[in-house]
Amino acid sequence: MNKEKCESLEQAREKIDAIDTALIEMIATRQFYVDQAVRFKKSIQDVQSPERVEQIIQKVRAQAVELGIDPDLVEQLYRAMIQQFIQRELKEIRP
Repeated sequence: MNKEKCESLEQAREKIDAIDTALIEMIATRQFYVDQAVRFKKSIQDVQSPERVEQIIQKVRAQAVELGIDPDLVEQLYRAMIQQFIQRELKEIRP
């Protein structure tokens, strides 16, 4: 993503708003693929998959460090998002 110095508060806010829109679109796309993945899961253990969660967390923490952002913030965001997706998936798995 192209970063450019802002010349005003309004310009900074416009950029932030555009990023927020893109983030929501990306989360919606991620949810779409989570919904696809649940079709291949047969059990609650398949959905919860703590080893997969930790694998994702380690990957995103490393990416955060590479980009110079707080890995704890990224981890918190991902854990919250993953937990919501797990709850969504469990509704599909449970009778």
